[in-house]
Amino acid sequence: MYLSSLKPLVENICRILVSKFSWTSVQTVTISAPAPTPTPKQTLRFTPSNHNTTTNNVPQNPDFLSLIPPNSWDSHMHILDPLTFPLSPSAHYSPSPALLSTALTTLTQTLHLPNLVLVQPSIYAHDNSCLLSALRTLGPERGRGVVSFDPQMIDASTLREWHVLGVRGVRINLQSVGLGQSVEVEELETMLKRYADVIRPLGWVLQLYVPLEMAVSLERIVPGLGVKVVLDHFGSPDLSLRGVRNPYTIPGFPSLITLLQNGNTYIKISAPYRLTSPNPHQNQPPPNSTTSQDLDAIGRELIKVAGMNRVVFASDWPHTRFEGLDIKPFVKTVMEWCEWDEGLIERVFRGNAEVLWGVEEGEKET
Repeated sequence: MYLSSLKPLVENICRILVSKFSWTSVQTVTISAPAPTPTPKQTLRFTPSNHNTTTNNVPQNPDFLSLIPPNSWDSHMHILDPLTFPLSPSAHYSPSPALLSTALTTLTQTLHLPNLVLVQPSIYAHDNSCLLSALRTLGPERGRGVVSFDPQMIDASTLREWHVLGVRGVRINLQSVGLGQSVEVEELETMLKRYADVIRPLGWVLQLYVPLEMAVSLERIVPGLGVKVVLDHFGSPDLSLRGVRNPYTIPGFPSLITLLQNGNTYIKISAPYRLTSPNPHQNQPPPNSTTSQDLDAIGRELIKVAGMNRVVFASDWPHTRFEGLDIKPFVKTVMEWCEWDEGLIERVFRGNAEVLWGVEEGEKET
């Protein structure tokens, strides 16, 4: 009886609720995720390496020189014999003798670099007599030469004779003689084309010792030369006043990377002391110095970008004006830049040099 009396009340309440909260009055709200923000264009290509010398890649054997592969190449060294071969009157310094016999002991026995690329130093100008004499002794199986000459004065028969001896390149040195900043782009292009026209039939290399700032001009000029090009000493950046860890902020470095990626340009990892050390008797800057960190970033980036095909190691022996240096710490540093990857070490110390200097089968003969 009691429940029956409540029934009308319950039905009335239900009608009120349905009218207030009818399904037709319910609005569905869809919450959408915000539209993705467009990714800004990447302006810097440099990612600092989070390197750690205690990683598993580091060999436990302290004799890191054993990692240098057999038949490796030193792609830049000099023979100096001022007693037998007088210096040019325009020489800016007078070095101590650095003979082939000493080089063979130092580079072959100590550093495990049996194959040598003899490079004409500025102190001999266009007189290649000292270099050619040493190259005759060394022989083309173990030696290559990079000479210096005036492209308007040289004759084809002389070039062929030098080729038989093992010469595979000509060096243009604007850095040592202080002309690097004074050459206009048009003048540089004319000069390089003259040299390229002379050496192209022989397949020689155009070796440039110029400031890194010139890479901006070279980026436009080199593709039209039709010859291989190699740049000395990291491309010769000026690190004396720098405190920047991103190498892409160094004038000319982005252009250098473009040149390496485009395929006809090589870079020598060599002579760090010429870039960083204010003291001619100091092999490398202190480990925590700004310039050392700059160079570390440059070396790692060059090897990351082009280590498998365009980077070659060189000792720069006998380290003129920095004589008496121990180059072994630098060899170890290069291996660290390679992250102790034996395949990469093989390319930097041997494989890339064989391609650059024409050591492959079929290129040893004229």
